[in-house]
Amino acid sequence: MRDPSILKNITLGLILTFVAPALFAQSDQPDEIVTYREVDDTELKMHVFLPADFKASDRRPAVVFFFGGGWNGGSPGQFYPFSEYLTSRGMVAMAAEYRTKKSHGTDPFACVEDAKAAMRWARKNAAKWGIDPQRLAAGGGSAGGHLAAATAFLPGLNEAGAKLDDSCVPDALILYNPVMDNGPTGYGYERIGERFREFSPLHNIGPQIPPPTITFLGTHDDLIPVESMRTFANAIRREGGRCDFHLYENAPHGFFNKRDWGNLRYYEVVRATDRFLGSLGWLEGEPTLALPEVARTVAPPKE
Repeated sequence: MRDPSILKNITLGLILTFVAPALFAQSDQPDEIVTYREVDDTELKMHVFLPADFKASDRRPAVVFFFGGGWNGGSPGQFYPFSEYLTSRGMVAMAAEYRTKKSHGTDPFACVEDAKAAMRWARKNAAKWGIDPQRLAAGGGSAGGHLAAATAFLPGLNEAGAKLDDSCVPDALILYNPVMDNGPTGYGYERIGERFREFSPLHNIGPQIPPPTITFLGTHDDLIPVESMRTFANAIRREGGRCDFHLYENAPHGFFNKRDWGNLRYYEVVRATDRFLGSLGWLEGEPTLALPEVARTVAPPKE
């Protein structure tokens, strides 16, 4: 007799073969692409997504996303689907370019400078984009998650000429398998070296209360240990902050991306992000992104 589990996997595979291309179609495009920083003869762009009923007089919550890629490469397009969804819920969403080793021959410290500049630009230009400057989140995945957290926790590595009164600190953090520990046993130490204490978010938490934070991680992440994320979450909580930690069984690094995995957990992650923002009073009602039938699995454990 044929193993029922094999039949189930074959059926799921056939469903995904025909359904997934439609689900994952990359039709999301920004409404505007504008320069937020000029450095070393380079124009760094912000990819801006606006709600359908956008008005400059609005005061909407907003988020700036930073792509992943180990500070080596990557593209703002990674967060186009997230941005498109959040604008459908009434937010303004942005995906920032920043210098990387492949694009500009820069080191990871330059990435932090650009990320801080991006957050300052978004807050300074809040009135133009209908943003409430006190409801501006930073988000990102992997090294982009590190950059988002860096804008919240790292006191140094500011861009040249930065007006520190123009705060780059976000009002919330949305972190997808982020790099939080850059110490001797953490990720990226071979490039950061003894400067890790000015670069590693984990080593810079406190004394101020951190912004409310949500983190996502898979138990099979080959770059970010589960214990590292637990340590980060607990450090935030010790300082009186909030850190929701979502742990996904058997999920690898990058499992949250829309384009490159078959169990459709992207939908679960987006819905959890929506509920987190709702708990802050930034969104109203239940998530509008329906979970496809093929992905209706047991909810992941939440610490």
